[in-house]
Parts: sequence; C-alpha cells; structure tokens
Amino acid sequence: MPAGLPCRRRREEVADVYNTPLLDLVYTAASVHRMYNDPAMVQRCTLLSIKTGGCPENCGYCSQSSSWSKETGTKAEKLMGLEEVYEAALRAKASGSTRFCMGAAWRGPSQVGKGQWERVLEMVGRIRGLGMEVCTTLGMLTPEQAAQLRQAGLTAYNHNLDTSPEYYGKVTTSRKYEDRLATLENVRQAGISVCAGGIIGLGEGQLDRVGLLHQLATLAAHPESVPINALVAVKGTPMQDNEAPSGLDVARCVATARIIMPRTVVRLSAGRLNFSFADQALCFMAGANSIFDGDKLLTTPNNDRNEDLAMFELLGLKSRPAFIDYPSGNDSSKEFGGQAAAPAAAQHGGGCGGKRAHVEA
Repeated sequence: MPAGLPCRRRREEVADVYNTPLLDLVYTAASVHRMYNDPAMVQRCTLLSIKTGGCPENCGYCSQSSSWSKETGTKAEKLMGLEEVYEAALRAKASGSTRFCMGAAWRGPSQVGKGQWERVLEMVGRIRGLGMEVCTTLGMLTPEQAAQLRQAGLTAYNHNLDTSPEYYGKVTTSRKYEDRLATLENVRQAGISVCAGGIIGLGEGQLDRVGLLHQLATLAAHPESVPINALVAVKGTPMQDNEAPSGLDVARCVATARIIMPRTVVRLSAGRLNFSFADQALCFMAGANSIFDGDKLLTTPNNDRNEDLAMFELLGLKSRPAFIDYPSGNDSSKEFGGQAAAPAAAQHGGGCGGKRAHVEA
C-alpha cells in the first residue's frame, strides 16, 4: 500500500478483528505494536479545562452541558488567564508530562469574542515554546480557525467522534456526526495532527464500537492519536446510571485499534480510575502507548500521579518524550525548535497490520 494512505477495511472485517477471542486478539495486537513502537514507552499527558461549564451542546455524558447544569451543579466559568494556564503547563512539564492538552466547554470558537480566541492562540504558542506538545479540544472549527491554531504552533487537535454514526443521535441532538467529520477534515487540511477517538459505555452495542473504530480507520488519513475513553458517569447527566465498561472491554477496543491503525498512538484516556494495574497492563500489551497524568480530567477524577509512577516502575514502562516519531501525524507533530511552522499538506497515514486482507471500504 502506498505510504500516506490509511488501511481500507470493510466494517465486517473490523468486526472480525474485534470479535477475535481476547487472548488471541491481544497477542496479535502486541505483535503489531512491536513492529512500530517501543512497547515499554508510554507518553504521560496532562489535560486542563481552561473554560469549564456553560456548553450549549447537549451531550448526554457531559457534566459541562448547560442542559443539565442544575442537576450536575457545574457552573459556567470564564476562560482562564494566560499566566495561570502557563504556570499549569510548567508544573505539568516538571512532573514529567510531555503533552499538554487544553479543553474549553464551547460549541466552537465562533461563539466567543476575538479577545478570548486570541488568548487561546497565545496559550498555544507559549506552551509550545516550552518544548511540550500542545493539543486543544475547543469544539467545532472553521478552516480559518484551524489555520490560526496551526500558525500558533498547535501540535494536535482533539475532536472525538464518540461512537458510531448510527448511535450518535442517542448521544447528542445538538449537532450531527457530519459536523464532527467536517472539523476533523478542517484540522487535517490545516496541517494539524488529528486526535480522534471515542467513549466506551454510552449505552452502545458491540456493533457501535466496531462502527466507531471502522470510521476512524477509514478517514482520509489515520489519526495521529486515537483516545479510547471509558465513560465516567456523572451524577445529574442523562447517562448517570450507565454501567462502566470493564478493563477487558477497553482492552478489546485498544487491541482492535492497534491492529487496524498500527502506526497511530492509541491513548488510554478517561476511566482508568476504575482499572487495576493488571487491567492497564493488558491495555499496554495490546498497544496503548499514552495515558493522562494528574488527578483530574476536565471535571472528573483521574488516577493519582504517584500511583501511576508506581505502575510504571512495576511494569517496566518509561515515559515517552515529546515529538518522537508520529508516523500517522501531520508535520505539526514534529518539533520545529519550539517555533510555530507554516501549514504542511503532507500526511503520514499508516498501513495495515495483522493477517487480514486490505479491502476498500
């Protein structure tokens, strides 16, 4: 397969991979993982909510939606100041994080004023100047906004698809799946690396998990990063009573993602708090090579940093430095001496791993 093109699999083929007996699936995924990655190297990332609450979207899992703010008690806050965010990034770097992610509870930058948007762009540039990778999740982007983020020095843009196209209407009705895909394409065209994944535990079925992974694997280029999140059910949201997925459920999704997107960074993201070291070890064996570091993820709790350090020591893991070999990313995932670079059109999509044939979707 020519370099730069993603693996094209039919959804049935992805289902075939996903439904492989778990131990065989993890074994295959681990073999693929070792073809493209150092299996001991796991990136530690920090996530900060720079603007909490008041989001006009009605995502059923999210505590920051204004639709259920009375039930969740989440108040709309102002955008954090530049120096406050920069100090948080300094602390994250000192603790060993090499990627700093910032999230704002917006439908998109178009809903805020010029001053707030320019402050976010300045945050990106200042933190990139620290030698850290910088990722943001700010809602839906126009092509112009994506280009401005690229010029500011953004490494990657996170915009999760959440679930399959068929199930998406059960998650939110305030936007369409096509809106998500359009933002991902705007990001890709601007030369920013795409970070897109989903959430397990939204009430979806197994076929929806397959549908999500198939959608990600058949984008124009494989995402640089695919976060696999386990739902953290928040009291007051419509999904407050959803049963949390098990560590084995997440390991199955991680392994499938690794096989069908072998060069992508698979990020073991929200929901680790409920997983044992053994659960997480299976995910790392299956191909996960990133975690969120620190005791909070936007508005929900995360694993204690000292516990993570103990897990790294127990499992023989080492921290992944910033900017090393993102073969599925745009040039924004490469270091430019800490300076912003002009947009790049080149894509570095991955090929396929595993035994199954490559079939056009």
